[in-house]
Amino acid sequence: MEIRVNVPDELATQAQARGVPVKVYVEELLAHQLAVTPAGGRQLRTPEQIRAWLDSLAQFSDKIPPLPDAISREWIYQDHD
Repeated sequence: MEIRVNVPDELATQAQARGVPVKVYVEELLAHQLAVTPAGGRQLRTPEQIRAWLDSLAQFSDKIPPLPDAISREWIYQDHD
């Protein structure tokens, strides 16, 4: 199989900086991408990325009002007319 593409200057510059031909550099990039992507298609997250995501979810949790001891229909619809 042969694939022909116009190589952006940035890609060629990165390959040259590593001292490899563009073809080899692109093959390495693709191999690395396939190696870190699980079968489901989503990229694995590092523990630091997961912690940052969880922290962002909890960012305003201190502003959530406490629930009453008993939740009633009236309480649920208290702001509705």
